[in-house]
Formats: sequence, C-alpha cells, structure tokens
Amino acid sequence: MPLHVRSIAVSVSVLCFFGLSIIGLISNLSPYVCCKRAIAGALLVYIASSFSVKAINAILIDAMIMNQQDKTSFGDTGSGRNN
Repeated sequence: MPLHVRSIAVSVSVLCFFGLSIIGLISNLSPYVCCKRAIAGALLVYIASSFSVKAINAILIDAMIMNQQDKTSFGDTGSGRNN
C-alpha cells in the first residue's frame, strides 16, 4: 500500500515550521526573522520530504511487484506436474 505523499510532507513541514520558530525565539531573534526562516525551512523540508516519500513509494511498489511475480512464478511451475 503506497504512502500518501502530501499528508506526510505537510505534517513533517508543519513540525519543522514550529521547531524552527521555537529555536528562533530561544535565540532571541525578532518574530519577523523567525517567521521568515521558519517558512523557508518548512518549504525546503516539504520539498525534501515529498521526494523522500515518493522514493519510498517507488521502493515499496517495486517490492510488491516482485513479490507478486515470485508468487506467480512459483505457482505456475508446480501446477503443470503430476505428482
């Protein structure tokens, strides 16, 4: 079952946004600078996480296809024999 790219990427980027904004506030930066940095970081994390989830989906789908091919090939070899 493939993963949902958008929901995972949005969740990770929201967590990153709040994490970066809290780090900025602890560092005594102005709220405007914290907001700009947090938005930029969240955007970059959104892009990176969406590519990562797409790569994971490709690996999962490939593994599912290989699994089905293995099941089919093992089922076909034994069905033609009379034991």
